[in-house]
Amino acid sequence: MAIKVSTSRKVFMTFNVIILVLLAVLCVFPFVNLLAISFSSRDAVIANRVTFWPVEFNLNSYRFILSNNQFIRSLWITVQRTFIGVPLNMLLIILTAYPLSKSKKEFRFRSFFSWFFVFTTLFHGGLVPTWMMVRNTGLLNSIWALILPSAVNVFNILVVMNYMRSLPKEMEEAALIDGAGPLQVLTKIILPVCKPTLATVALFSFVFHWNSWFDGMIYMQRVDLYPLQTYLQTMIINPEAFFRNATNTSAAVAQFVRLVDARTTGAAQLFLAILPIMCVYPFLQKYFAKGLVMGSVK
Repeated sequence: MAIKVSTSRKVFMTFNVIILVLLAVLCVFPFVNLLAISFSSRDAVIANRVTFWPVEFNLNSYRFILSNNQFIRSLWITVQRTFIGVPLNMLLIILTAYPLSKSKKEFRFRSFFSWFFVFTTLFHGGLVPTWMMVRNTGLLNSIWALILPSAVNVFNILVVMNYMRSLPKEMEEAALIDGAGPLQVLTKIILPVCKPTLATVALFSFVFHWNSWFDGMIYMQRVDLYPLQTYLQTMIINPEAFFRNATNTSAAVAQFVRLVDARTTGAAQLFLAILPIMCVYPFLQKYFAKGLVMGSVK
């Protein structure tokens, strides 16, 4: 059966598509310019001749970065943080959301713990008490200072919990009748059905750990312990100082001094930093809208 579309609807959809395309182009242009600068020569960048296509194409900036021990060290710290933090976040989210998704008859203290977690989203102890807690537990200057304070994300717990509550109770009851225990029900019945929401929450956690920079500045007292985003943030504030420090570290780095500058190397480092996020998003995009909407609304 053909659906008749009014003229006003066609006009609205046309303008809607045009506006969304323009917004998408505006979002893409800065990344294209960043990539073009990273592949351009030093003289072309200084003369502001680079727009959206590399001028005097070369790979000197990337060679400079790969010779910079500080960038490699910061990248490795961020990779470690992400691969430890994301599974830990997901484990704690699942173990917290599953009991809270039960009724009061099944879990007597559900209301207490629900209000307890909501309370933490409304009130915070503050930066100084948090820093003192991290210091007194001996986590300063360790990778665990970047992982443990943010291990439990209440927003993600609420998203997964609401999705679990929307599942038919008959699924779990059938598994219990067949002799399955609570752990088997969770791992073999609930989690496979929750794949869209779990993928969405995992994406949130991955982006958080990869892009976080403030905690590295607070909890790491030496530059060589900075995660990647903290290193890049400090480099952006004072690029010339970081450029000079990098060129003084080794002869392998110093050979590129006349071929690159702070702008070209900064653009290359920023592009390499966002590259993992750009690679992960396409694979999880299909779960993103479905998991978020069903977990928070339904």
